[in-house]
Amino acid sequence: MKINCIAVDDEPVALNLVISYIEQTPFLHLMGKYTNAVEALKAIHEQPDLQLLFLDIRMADLSGIELARIIEQTGRNKTLRVILTTAYDQYALEGFKVDALDYLLKPFNFVDFTKSASKAYDYFKLLENNDINSDIIPTEQRTEKNYIYLKVDYQLVKIQISDILYIEGLKDYVKIFLKDQDKPLLTLMSLKSLEEKLSTSGFIRVHRSFIVAANAVTAIAKNTLQIGDTTITVTEQYKQAFNDFIKDWV
Repeated sequence: MKINCIAVDDEPVALNLVISYIEQTPFLHLMGKYTNAVEALKAIHEQPDLQLLFLDIRMADLSGIELARIIEQTGRNKTLRVILTTAYDQYALEGFKVDALDYLLKPFNFVDFTKSASKAYDYFKLLENNDINSDIIPTEQRTEKNYIYLKVDYQLVKIQISDILYIEGLKDYVKIFLKDQDKPLLTLMSLKSLEEKLSTSGFIRVHRSFIVAANAVTAIAKNTLQIGDTTITVTEQYKQAFNDFIKDWV
């Protein structure tokens, strides 16, 4: 599999370095090089088969972060991904917010570049396999997956649905609490989006900020439920679904 990519950087030395790394990586195919994001945006519109941008953040006219946001708005952010490059580590959170595949801090070497490129390869391989499965398996014959992939610390992490105890929403982030893990996983997405992914997998929304796994509930009171040592309040908005769950539980 070859990944079609471009490099965007307003510093000629940095741009040439990324290009040399791309040309040394067997699974990358260079489709263009650009010294500003406006030129890159034009290339994005003209090349629908483009898949990956190695994108500098600080550029004149249009920054790499702004370009990444434009890509999100076009609806191509599933098939067109970004690896950000910058000399300023304070932009790491911004990169996370625009759902960048990875973040390369300058100066980086070929080993660092290869690690980021490999994340892109794994992502597009996974995407390709999912598309193939969707095409060849009739809808009525597809079985529900027992896992999901979520982006955690700039990588896709496979999570077994049966390991999820409960999920807490924190504005733009969610915390996922798992069996046999002391610390929750943190991923940038809305609670509603995750609820949709888990809608048929035995999960209940009991609070504006909480989704719980039905089989993880260990005790129930009038307006609360217990998962291990954790007590979660059930709010009025979700009381009916909770009552239906109680009926089944009893």
